[in-house]
Amino acid sequence: MYTQPEKRTGAEKLTLASFTKMKAAGEKIACLTAYDASFAALLDRAGVDVVLVGDTLGMVVQGHASTVPVTVDDVIYHLRLVARGLTRAYLIGDMPFLSYVDVPTALRNAGRMMQEGGARMVKLEGTGAQAEIVAALAANGMPVCAHLGLRPQAVEKLSGFKVQGRGKPAARQMLKDALALEQAGADIILLELIPQALAAKITAKVKVPVIGIGAGPGVDGQILVLYDMLDITPGRRPKFARNFMAGAGSPAAAVEAYVKAVKDKSYPAPEYCFD
Repeated sequence: MYTQPEKRTGAEKLTLASFTKMKAAGEKIACLTAYDASFAALLDRAGVDVVLVGDTLGMVVQGHASTVPVTVDDVIYHLRLVARGLTRAYLIGDMPFLSYVDVPTALRNAGRMMQEGGARMVKLEGTGAQAEIVAALAANGMPVCAHLGLRPQAVEKLSGFKVQGRGKPAARQMLKDALALEQAGADIILLELIPQALAAKITAKVKVPVIGIGAGPGVDGQILVLYDMLDITPGRRPKFARNFMAGAGSPAAAVEAYVKAVKDKSYPAPEYCFD
């Protein structure tokens, strides 16, 4: 007989202010993706701070070759599932491909993800060109995570999964974009697959928390795709994704080891970083 994931009692729900304090104190923020209630409850119990319903669900759950086919309805469905498993962790929802092409579209879809899905923040990929959309969402009371660097929704435009921000012009532009998005109202910045020195520089320049994936140790927190760090994803694991199932014995122990490694700054080690 199966039962609903049991929510913890007495766990303090994390807020944006919690992450600001963690950045100021130098405490790393541990983040993972999740797509269902059972894994969400496991992550919550293990001390994960932020749970992202990523559009990676298109690849690791739905079996697509990219994140492009994922719809707003898909994300809302998985947000509902994950929200039921969380007590303490902060829930972010990914805005899918073409769901924020202009301000009215972004407001409508982000509003649905928060009202219908239970997201407490929305994440969108882009550059400084998305500053107007970020500003509109922020002005309407919607917390925003701005995703810079490798943007999986634009992988065809970027000619594959390649490190971004290499070379002085590209690095200067990414820093400029991060500052513009922070100024527009982004509450968190996520940096994916960029040189570790650039990530550390951006983290030092902006006041909001910076989360990294393949961005080295100099950011305020780390995120991985759950199925990558549990060694479930078929095919080759990304270079930056450590297999935490190795020697763990159970998924719960693997997630606990991940949280510990992020908090004690042993992950990411140099072999998981880019220059």
